[in-house]
Amino acid sequence: MTQTRAPSLGTPLQYIKGVGPRRAEQLGRKGLATVEDALFSVPLRHEDRTRLTPFCSLQPGQVSTCSGTIVGVSPPPPGRSRAPFSVLLRDASGYATASWFGGGYLARVFKRGQQLVLHGKVARYKGAIVIQQPDYEIVESGEDDRLHTGRLVPVYSLTEGLPQRALRSLMWRLVDAFAREVPEILPEVVRARRRLVTLAQALHDFHFPATDAGLAAARRRLAFDDFLLLQLGLAILRSRATRARGIALNPRGELVGRLRAALPYSLTAAQERVWDEIRRDMAAPFPMHRLLQGDVGSGKTIVAALAVLTAVEAGYQAAVMAPTEILAEQHLMTFRQFLEPLGVAVSLLTSSLAPRERTARRAALAAGEIPCVVGTHALVQEGVEFRRLGLAVVDEQHRFGVEQRARLREKGDNPHLLVMTATPIPRTLALTLYGDLEVSVIDELPPGRRPIATHARTEAKRRAIYTFLRDQIAQGRQAYVVYPLVEESEALDLKAATDMARHLAEDVFPDLTIGLMHGRLGFEEKDTIMRRFKGGEIHILVSTTVIEVGIDVPNASVMLVEHAERFGLSQLHQLRGRVGRGPWKSYCILLTSGRLTEEAQRRIDAMTATHDGFKIAEVDLELRGPGEFFGTRQSGLPEFRTADLLRDGKILEEARQEAVAIVSRDPELRDPAHRALRAGLLARWRGKLALATAG
Repeated sequence: MTQTRAPSLGTPLQYIKGVGPRRAEQLGRKGLATVEDALFSVPLRHEDRTRLTPFCSLQPGQVSTCSGTIVGVSPPPPGRSRAPFSVLLRDASGYATASWFGGGYLARVFKRGQQLVLHGKVARYKGAIVIQQPDYEIVESGEDDRLHTGRLVPVYSLTEGLPQRALRSLMWRLVDAFAREVPEILPEVVRARRRLVTLAQALHDFHFPATDAGLAAARRRLAFDDFLLLQLGLAILRSRATRARGIALNPRGELVGRLRAALPYSLTAAQERVWDEIRRDMAAPFPMHRLLQGDVGSGKTIVAALAVLTAVEAGYQAAVMAPTEILAEQHLMTFRQFLEPLGVAVSLLTSSLAPRERTARRAALAAGEIPCVVGTHALVQEGVEFRRLGLAVVDEQHRFGVEQRARLREKGDNPHLLVMTATPIPRTLALTLYGDLEVSVIDELPPGRRPIATHARTEAKRRAIYTFLRDQIAQGRQAYVVYPLVEESEALDLKAATDMARHLAEDVFPDLTIGLMHGRLGFEEKDTIMRRFKGGEIHILVSTTVIEVGIDVPNASVMLVEHAERFGLSQLHQLRGRVGRGPWKSYCILLTSGRLTEEAQRRIDAMTATHDGFKIAEVDLELRGPGEFFGTRQSGLPEFRTADLLRDGKILEEARQEAVAIVSRDPELRDPAHRALRAGLLARWRGKLALATAG
């Protein structure tokens, strides 16, 4: 087949001169099929090759770009595969070494006399300057070098068989020929108000900038488009939700009154404010879409219980969805404590129930016999039906995709939706992930809550820690000892926790009662152990992370975390929140073993430095990046091409303001001035969340 028409943005890359089927296959592995795909596949970074650093000026600790000729090649000695592969290089100013671990294959790549451009971190090893694990490019002799040196040079992500220089040369040809053909999607008034360059200019200058200022302007424009298309989609969803007919749930409030009268404490002012917002939302004839944020221990669950009782008293069912079976079981215990004394039954629905039991509960749900069900994503599976679903509560929302909460809503006739999270999220991220929700924040802890003294300790202090635990128990307190549990080493981790419980019971505290809790125990066994611990029968509870969320034992004053370096930051913060719930001074001891990685040390330092969940979330976000912070299941949102949530908060806010203004005037983008924007929106969301029905 031959391509007869002039190439355009939609032309497959294999029909571009100089590409062909083999190179097109390599580009396809990067997700690039058409000219347009390639134009929007922006560089990872730019290297300033107007100023290559001479070897004599390299400084340890800095990241530098330099160039030299290979004068020596040193593969690892036979049998020492862990030793680095090294090359010795020379430039006009002197010598330097570049080294790569796991670089045995480089023996087939590098030869003496080749010229390399290197970019990497500089270190000093045995007195010599070493560039560690650098990115490299081989400079071919006789090549036209104006693209690759003496300018701000783009560096792209690669795939096997696709050299950086070949890709850069192709991108130069594509940008030069097609960037000006990319249609402008922003209304002129928005572009002028936000002082943004044209899309064509941005694409050209992001790939091949003439100056740092040009690159910054290009990055700002493309990040703005990323955020605007996301915020427009969320604003349209939110606008549709507020226009949809919902269920007005406004009973007399007898069940709520009875629960509040039975509580041994009063709600805080923040809880009262948030409950008032939720109550008003539920009483309106439009579906509530509200995010409830609150730090560990701020009392979100009781507010959710009031919302559940409101739905039940109005004659409807309520569903509470948690991301894991363990968390669902904990919510079941908690909601039963609140609701069952009032005559409101609470049931559990998870995929691990026996088939006959699961079938019976599904039938009872469909018949309306279960007023409140707690479960996992099993609640949104096909075949689960409600007779009258009035309220859906989703806990730890960031572990669910946007589409899962949409599926839960579809189980009823526009039920009210309350989303809860104990992972405090910086405002920019809340706007990104929850742009279709109103936000309520419980920003105070219950009275009497005291800061928890947090200490990092090493194995050398274990005996002193045990002495401290005994002293606390002698004063009438109780303690948790928590072990990590990860899927890859689950059997080993479980054995470690079990062995520790036995060791504490037999060798360290033979006169005390030691309990053991882990995920493999049945629900009734876990419930019994927690009741015994809460009742004071168990002095020390050894546990895996099943006690991470939702456990409230006011008498427990010590949280000892074993192998604390293996826990994530938000997990450590959640565990710390299990103590400090009574009037006594409480402690969190982070016990670490061996040398810590730099990242593990930062996690431990953050825990000892602050109790503020928002600050901890920000450190966690910096360490893990937004993608991992929210898990891979945020699948309902389009990907960003350029925007960076940590760096571009101000641009996000600007884009959100524009999106809200556009959608308030033109809810489905039908205005001719928004035609290009609408096309861009549909292409980016690709039909996710029924956005393709926007016209």
